[in-house]
Amino acid sequence: MKIIEVTDRNSLLIGQLLGVWESSVKATHLFLSENEIEDIKKYIPQALSEIPHLIIVENENQVPVGFMGIIEQHLEMLFISDKERGKGLGKELLQYGIEKYAISDLAVNEQNPLAKGFYEHMGFKVYKRTDHDEQGNPYPLLYMSR
Repeated sequence: MKIIEVTDRNSLLIGQLLGVWESSVKATHLFLSENEIEDIKKYIPQALSEIPHLIIVENENQVPVGFMGIIEQHLEMLFISDKERGKGLGKELLQYGIEKYAISDLAVNEQNPLAKGFYEHMGFKVYKRTDHDEQGNPYPLLYMSR
């Protein structure tokens, strides 16, 4: 496995990362309906193109199997392909982000307890909760910091 910072965000890469995102979300965001996932999916390519720091993890075949996006010291997104979950890739990515970008905070869906537990294990603690996500949908967010 190899961690790479991506500057060339071509359509092939965006398509591959969209596949990683969808695989991850379907496995972990069980509170979202199929329609809601499809609605959110429309915004992911733009988010991937615009995030200041996009870091991917590739498998031995140079295929992306996970990624994270960072804005300043904020972890904006971290997704691991469902088939690759539980292998330590999220931990490797997050540690890279902490070491290189001093990631200090993030937001996670309250209804994704595995992610919350992962971030707690990595040293983050909840400091704030909202009843809705940043788009105003009824999905509580937990804001966490180190």
